[in-house]
Amino acid sequence: MKLKKMAAAICLSMLTLSSVVQAERPANFQDNYQLKEMVVLSRHNIRSPLSGNGSALGNLTPHAWFKWTSGPSELSLRGGQLETMMGQYFRQRLVKDGLMTENYLPKDGEMRFYANSMQRTIATAQYFSSGMLPVANVKIEHKFAPSKMDPVFNPQLTFVSDAFRSQAMKEISAMGGAKGLQGINDKLSSQYRTLEKTLDLKDSPMAKKNGFTKFRNDDLQIMLEVNKEPAMKGSLKLANSASDAFILQYYEEADTTKAGFGHKLSQKEWEQVASVKDVYGDVLFTAPSVAVNVAHPLLQEMNKELAQPGRKFTFLCGHDSNIASVLAALDVEEYSLPNSIEKKTPIGSKLVIEKFAGKDGKEYAAMSLVYQNTKQLRDRTELTLDTPPEVFPLQLKGLKANGDGLYLLKDVQQRFQQAIAAYDKLPQDKAVQKAA
Repeated sequence: MKLKKMAAAICLSMLTLSSVVQAERPANFQDNYQLKEMVVLSRHNIRSPLSGNGSALGNLTPHAWFKWTSGPSELSLRGGQLETMMGQYFRQRLVKDGLMTENYLPKDGEMRFYANSMQRTIATAQYFSSGMLPVANVKIEHKFAPSKMDPVFNPQLTFVSDAFRSQAMKEISAMGGAKGLQGINDKLSSQYRTLEKTLDLKDSPMAKKNGFTKFRNDDLQIMLEVNKEPAMKGSLKLANSASDAFILQYYEEADTTKAGFGHKLSQKEWEQVASVKDVYGDVLFTAPSVAVNVAHPLLQEMNKELAQPGRKFTFLCGHDSNIASVLAALDVEEYSLPNSIEKKTPIGSKLVIEKFAGKDGKEYAAMSLVYQNTKQLRDRTELTLDTPPEVFPLQLKGLKANGDGLYLLKDVQQRFQQAIAAYDKLPQDKAVQKAA
């Protein structure tokens, strides 16, 4: 038993070390490259679940969920604290990299903070800006009064034809292998059993009323309708609701046993619980045709920011579906994030694109995901250059980085342009026109 524990500890330390090594840059990096601009696409930080105790979520368990510090779907107090810490880290990083000075007051047009018009995204941007630019009194740009989805951040399908729907369904079904949609659920069998145990689903109001005691593997339905988000029916949708709430409860509740409704879950089991949400997001938003469709306005916005004269920093605040679909549309290599129970787009995570001027006269770019690891989220760990968040480099399929891990900027911009142009190549039926 002692040997098993020792082996597990060694594996964990190696995992932690590997993420640090991946993020490391050569000691002479700043001698050869000058940071000129940073574009950040952020997921909002910790919120309360999208629905309350009296909803379907409340009927999945006999237990009461955590007493949230905010209304349904809104940023929690912890979320605000964590996002301020992340903003403070970015301040230190950008000062070190020479993009700004301490207590910087941006000139008009140098920096932009633009959020989806939901309370949790506006608040996240406000807290981040307070940490990064504490004396600048940053005004967050948003198009509507809260809470209404902005079309730029709304992951909706703006074009649907029968031919598109057929192609998208083939791509989604392929995620399940030979069994198609059922195969997606089959792969989640162990995750479903862990969720059922942790919820005490067999004793839930839903079990008593409807006899629902197990998540099924044969009831997944996908709906792809124009001007709506991709949607689903079935066990995976219900399981995702529970997964999402458990993830948030785990971050908020100091006692991990209480977070698991009295069950002492291992790290692997928490990762199983969280992986249900990752699969849900992949199914709805990362099939190539779907990603190109739903991410189209955001890809255009990001591409515009990368070419904006005089711009130093852009902060766009949206949702996990935004990051997932943008990365899929850009054809980023498959990845699994270390030191996080969420392996794809953790709460508060940021897609960071850095633009550099090289000493050789060329322009370069790097892409990474920056996120607070699970321990940092739970412990509200101070973020500094010495104790940074996780920085995970992303790789673009078909592009080769140089020895310092950078791509030519023109190649990255071309990848954006290809992803944007792919929207006009989505399969059409006769006499069907795409939205302008």
